[in-house]
Amino acid sequence: MRITVLGKSPAWQDPGGACSGYLVEAGGRCLLLDCGNGVFAKLRAARAFTDVCAVVISHLHADHFMDLIPYAYALAYSHQARAAGSRPQLHVPPGGRETLRRITGAWQAEELIEQSFEVHEYDPAAELALDPLRVRFHEVPHFIRTHAVQVSAGGASFTYGADCRPNDAIVQLARDTDLLMLEATLEQPEGEQQRGHLTPAEAGEHARRAAARRLVLTHISADHDAAWAVGEAEREFGGPVELAREGAVYEI
Repeated sequence: MRITVLGKSPAWQDPGGACSGYLVEAGGRCLLLDCGNGVFAKLRAARAFTDVCAVVISHLHADHFMDLIPYAYALAYSHQARAAGSRPQLHVPPGGRETLRRITGAWQAEELIEQSFEVHEYDPAAELALDPLRVRFHEVPHFIRTHAVQVSAGGASFTYGADCRPNDAIVQLARDTDLLMLEATLEQPEGEQQRGHLTPAEAGEHARRAAARRLVLTHISADHDAAWAVGEAEREFGGPVELAREGAVYEI
């Protein structure tokens, strides 16, 4: 299985960067996991967007899905998509169809996404079969309903924590995973208010509890001190930690 980081920024993009987006490939199948601001252009630089068989969205915050809009326009109007007859599956959280219709309905294009993608609202308790890719979900605590995602193929597993505050659910889903990508948005916890994100140290602690074989920090601003973030995570994880960068490729 091959994972390519298309975007790793938090809710605000790094200069020249993109928000959350990860390309997962195995056995000739290609899955896009999240499609935040700037991701569609990064996808086009990596491979033909018509090669993507399915898109999976972890939650409906803009930095995780907003580039579905340019993607949909490309599928609807580009010569490349018309020639390929491309209409990829789009798997969104429960209620996602109506949310997308409300957003594109702001300019009287309510059916834009549904006309371009084969839209499904996934059952978080079920598994998606995109042979040879298998996709599992586990709800994690964030500001809105959010799902961590695990993709497996050929005995290897990649676990993506999406956005979450400290919790046991991601530890359960990521148990013994080959590659764990956890957000590390915060330099300090949010304090007494409702929490929605992790610090690098918390990401490292969760990865250690899950016995993950490899940890990559993502959803982290380029404004952070990279060495500090990695050091904080390594102290809790007990092993080497990497910082996600756009274009990075991981083979598991």
